[in-house]
Amino acid sequence: MAAGAAAALAFLNQESRARAGGVGGLRVPAPVTMDSFFFGCELSGHTRSFTFKVEEEDDMEHVLALNMLCLTEGATDECNVVEVVARDHDNQEIAVPVANLRLSCQPMLSVDDFQLQPPVTFRLKSGSGPVRITGRHQIVCINNDLSEEESDDESEEDEIKLCGILPAKKHRGRP
Repeated sequence: MAAGAAAALAFLNQESRARAGGVGGLRVPAPVTMDSFFFGCELSGHTRSFTFKVEEEDDMEHVLALNMLCLTEGATDECNVVEVVARDHDNQEIAVPVANLRLSCQPMLSVDDFQLQPPVTFRLKSGSGPVRITGRHQIVCINNDLSEEESDDESEEDEIKLCGILPAKKHRGRP
């Protein structure tokens, strides 16, 4: 970690990168790219809060999916309350405690893909930690720019005329 400060670690998970262009002959109107990055930060007596935010100027959808909160080496047997500060459906700031960790009874908590929209602030409301928070930063980008090749394929598809389905002929005398 960078001199005891909370740090967001990110590396590209190659297997989670996906591009959808069409499935089973069906055209998807716009290609979708999805990237997933590892996220991690640490709260302690020295670093009581960490804010995860993204650039608002990009046209991508960002989601922070939390996986686990756990006490790390150096924690003492005290209550460590972690609070999340985010925006609700009315765009009002709301603070909600999400974990109460104690070394002797609950040193870690799995939150199993708890999804939040940035900006999100994590605060160590009580205790001295250190508490490690891990998860994934997911980025979804819908690309509305079609290349010339894709637009040529579409114009060829428009020119193809489909024949109507004719009813089967009935033969007399055959079972």
